[in-house]
Amino acid sequence: MTTSESENQPGTPRLLRAMNERGLLEHLRRNGPLSRAQLARETGLSKPTVSQALANLERAGLVRPIGQVSPEGGGRQAILYEPDPTAGYVVGVDIGRSWVRVAVADFAGTIVSRREEQNQATSAEALVEMATELAHHTVEAAGFTWSQVVHTVIGTPGVFHPPTESLLFASNLPDWGRSGLVEMLRSALGPSLTVDNDANLAALGEQTCGSGAGVGTFVFLTVGTGIGMGIVIDGALYRGTHGAGGEVGFLPLGAPETASLTAGNSASYRGMLEEVASAEGIVHTAQSLGMRPPLSARQIFDAARGGDKLALAVVEREGQYLALAVASVAAILDPELVVLGGGIGRNVDLLRGPLERRLSEITPLRPRIVASELGENAVLLGAISTALAVARDLVFQQRAGDGRIRVTS
Repeated sequence: MTTSESENQPGTPRLLRAMNERGLLEHLRRNGPLSRAQLARETGLSKPTVSQALANLERAGLVRPIGQVSPEGGGRQAILYEPDPTAGYVVGVDIGRSWVRVAVADFAGTIVSRREEQNQATSAEALVEMATELAHHTVEAAGFTWSQVVHTVIGTPGVFHPPTESLLFASNLPDWGRSGLVEMLRSALGPSLTVDNDANLAALGEQTCGSGAGVGTFVFLTVGTGIGMGIVIDGALYRGTHGAGGEVGFLPLGAPETASLTAGNSASYRGMLEEVASAEGIVHTAQSLGMRPPLSARQIFDAARGGDKLALAVVEREGQYLALAVASVAAILDPELVVLGGGIGRNVDLLRGPLERRLSEITPLRPRIVASELGENAVLLGAISTALAVARDLVFQQRAGDGRIRVTS
């Protein structure tokens, strides 16, 4: 056994030091800024232990002094410490059919730069290039280099398939289901990168700083170019066995004639609910009710808000479709809350009436329905939150050590 191995065995000084440092750092993130005496009192560690741990963390660039405070009862002023927000940076990317959005945050979770561009890419290669350029420009606008980015999280439609590093059911993005897509993204944006479903990230964003904060079990239903759902159960994101938890676009609801066994077996098939309730489905409904093209979902909702009777009928039908989805999910998960988001879902002022009327007709299970507090930033903020959890752990391991076995020659 090498020296490094022996030092990392349970109960060894190195492991205990690492545990104390990690515990103090997390306590400062939740409750800081604090002095040595306050940390000792609140964590139960001795003052010498706290002083040594803070010295190590400050030397590693993970905490910093930010001023002094007079202790209760007088006496010498005490130095206050906080986690150093410049210890690293993370990048969140939201790739959608209409827009690509990028945000950069420091280790305190503060957004230091944000940009967005319309998605006009016609291939996977072009979209990767566009997202890469936008990400690099956003980092440069924040005043630092890409080498200071610790981790990147990309939110996108689809279900990640690890064996092929591809995304299934991302039919709204051209060629986005090609094999090796994630490898392409890592080559462009660096190896410390995670790809996740956009609805999942939106749910995490709402849980962190939006409508889902403090709610144990809720769902985020995103309705736009596609339809998806992020599910949080007892405070934890639920993904399912194959990562397809929340793919409610495949619920067998809506017009039966849109479904076929051939399409249903395809990884690019959109699903029955998505066919009728997404933006394209709304346009088809409007045309079937007599609205004249050219039309877009936004134009239809704007017309409904202005009192147009045909447009209001389209919105009524959309609310009924979404009520079927909410009723199905409520019967299985019994969520406390349904958060509506996406370009269409955020029109809660128009959708709530028909949705709740239909719910009252078909089920006694009626979770509270609210609009997303984060709007178009939900996916980005979920990506930032996810990236921070990974990046903080990586930086602690690299700079302070976390007590894991490291074999040296």
